[in-house]
Amino acid sequence: MKHMGALALATLFAAPAMAHEHLDAETIGKIEAMLTSIECQMDPDDIEVTDEGYELDDVICKGGNQFDIELDKDLNEVERRAE
Repeated sequence: MKHMGALALATLFAAPAMAHEHLDAETIGKIEAMLTSIECQMDPDDIEVTDEGYELDDVICKGGNQFDIELDKDLNEVERRAE
């Protein structure tokens, strides 16, 4: 039973890292370029792949405002939520 709990915890903590593994350097570069164009930045480790596209967590934009931004598969912004 102890091993199952440890496995569950390991899986939980590895999930964000595994989400980033599905991104290639080209896609990360395109997302970073898009963010630069709207005067925002973020840590690429906070990019998550979703069924619909990408979720960008903890995006900091000009003025210090922080958002979560959702992109479709073509990197078009579809939602922005203030944090």
